[in-house]
Amino acid sequence: MFQWAKSCSYDDEQKCRFHSTTRSRLKKLAAEHLAAGSYEIRSNKAGIAASGEITLHHEQFYLQVGQFDLSPGHGILIRTCKGRKDFTGGPNHFVGLQLLDDIPALAASVRIITGVG
Repeated sequence: MFQWAKSCSYDDEQKCRFHSTTRSRLKKLAAEHLAAGSYEIRSNKAGIAASGEITLHHEQFYLQVGQFDLSPGHGILIRTCKGRKDFTGGPNHFVGLQLLDDIPALAASVRIITGVG
């Protein structure tokens, strides 16, 4: 299992693993629950003191993963949107990074929050 709570700040090796593992999990989520061509996955590594973020941007929602707050229940932002050019979207909803280890549970959270999937 990946150590989601291990900070990426000032640790380039951990940041690379964080981005690689997250992208892999988001690709799995998308492949299993979203129509091909209805989403894109982006990664922004940001500066040395931050984790950056990995985004799955669908036509009706986006999911952004980062070490925003390492307390339980945070790390994955889920927000509705109106197309892939909408970067502000609806209200913020957060779930814990550990859901990246349970793709069906993450998909269920996305479905509950957005109605998609």
